[in-house]
Amino acid sequence: MPSNLPEIVFLDLEASSLAADSWPIEIGVTWIDETGELVTWSSLIRPHETWPATAGSHESEAVHGIPRAGLAHAPAAEDVALEVQFVIDGRLMISDAPAFDTRWLDGLLATAGLARETPVLDFDTAAMRSFQGDALDALYTSLTRRRAPHRAGLDSRRLARAWWRGTVAAPVDEPGRR
Repeated sequence: MPSNLPEIVFLDLEASSLAADSWPIEIGVTWIDETGELVTWSSLIRPHETWPATAGSHESEAVHGIPRAGLAHAPAAEDVALEVQFVIDGRLMISDAPAFDTRWLDGLLATAGLARETPVLDFDTAAMRSFQGDALDALYTSLTRRRAPHRAGLDSRRLARAWWRGTVAAPVDEPGRR
């Protein structure tokens, strides 16, 4: 197994809407540990007092199934920010929607006075640079066979599982690397 896998995390966030002033309502992070097991951390997020209440949409609620009222007893945004900072600290982050996830992650971290230290990379770009041939086929076969459930923990796990499938399908002399 490539020794760098625990240094990569797969990130997904669900949000109040896709509007410019939207905010995160759930975050999920999954990584592949030293034994090849998938480890997932996720949390709902109680809206921060500075986040606009008008930035929610019924369409987004219908996609992820998380109504705003369901966030009233979720952990505070600041507490989730501190936890996620610990989980992602120094790791390479990969997302299938980095433009959105970066904005929502930055907004979440800001509630605790924190800032992201590493960029959030695009899943497809990272996959194309890291895999080829059968390994790339295995990665995308795994990804397309599992529908995105639009829950952050499960979605981040789906990405990590696909990456793992590509890794184990890669040639022994080039495990997941060109």
